[in-house]
Amino acid sequence: MSKVGLVGWRGMVGSVLMNRMRQQQDFKGIQPTFFTTSQKGQAAPEEAGPQAVLADAMDIDQLREMDIIISCQGGSYTEVVHPALRASGWDGYWIDAASTLRLKDNAVIILDPVNRHVIDQQLAAGVKDYTGGNCTVSLMLMGLQGLIEHDLVEWISPMTYQAASGGGARHMRELVSQMGIIRDSVAPLLDDPGSEILEIDRLISEKMRHESLPVDQFGVPLAGSLIPWIGDDSRTLSGQTQEEAKAEKEANKILGKTAAGLIPIDGLCVRIGAMRCHSQAMTIKLRKDLPLAKIEQLIASGNEWVTLVENNQEDAKHALTPTQVNGTLNIPVGRVRKLSMGPEYISAFTVGDQLLWGAAEPLRRMLNILLGRL
Repeated sequence: MSKVGLVGWRGMVGSVLMNRMRQQQDFKGIQPTFFTTSQKGQAAPEEAGPQAVLADAMDIDQLREMDIIISCQGGSYTEVVHPALRASGWDGYWIDAASTLRLKDNAVIILDPVNRHVIDQQLAAGVKDYTGGNCTVSLMLMGLQGLIEHDLVEWISPMTYQAASGGGARHMRELVSQMGIIRDSVAPLLDDPGSEILEIDRLISEKMRHESLPVDQFGVPLAGSLIPWIGDDSRTLSGQTQEEAKAEKEANKILGKTAAGLIPIDGLCVRIGAMRCHSQAMTIKLRKDLPLAKIEQLIASGNEWVTLVENNQEDAKHALTPTQVNGTLNIPVGRVRKLSMGPEYISAFTVGDQLLWGAAEPLRRMLNILLGRL
């Protein structure tokens, strides 16, 4: 029975992972140990056994006893513990939600519906480090798999609309707090059908600009607004943010592309006032002209979670929204049409849950691959 250590299981991504593992009965047939950075000795979740307690997540000797470790503790933890664990001689499998190891030569970015062939090759080669990918990159590849696997994509320009959850739980709380404060500031006018909408707008603008509005996480208001920059102030020579630079680097690594076959992928990343689902509008240059019906067929057949949404108003506004997708594994793709730039240019819009396919689900599935269940 494999010994599986879980770190960061109470955080946002970790909680989603735990929920999915319970739903799918992934704890059967494994011996889990739950690690903590702050509450050693307290009672562990029931999956660990009736008398089990939380182990110290910094205890290298105890971590070494695990066959597999799944970490949702964040990059700072990985930076400290992972090299120390490997230096101790540990030869187990490390599965990580953080970005720390993603672009390392000896690590694999996991998204098995898209790159199971890459995962299997690297397992056979003895690779032991596996990481989840950037959330929007994973969701983009899931949505476009049917085109990519037929080598039809020359380049992609994705414009992302990323939810507050991409920043973390505190960012989500701040967004909701901002929403409530803004609403409360004009509540009497909203209740008065005769009030002037421009006066409501003026008061809201004043409140959004006022120093009393909480902006500790985002730095500026997000509710009722957007932020056209994601991440810190570091950027590439071309002016890309680090978030934007991930698209091309990570997508091609997931696909196992070599330098000669890289797919150029570049666009802008924008934070919007959605809670946990990332959306993206994509301009795609195909390698050849195909009938629209064929393009739609290929997209729809990409994997079992993708659904093609007809390009009309009713279907788009009811199926292609964070409201509809939140909490599901569904990857709807719509707004597919030919663009005026030429017959090889198409548009597509997709949305997916940032905490499921964008974070927790690839980790859960990688565990099952290692256990021979998938």
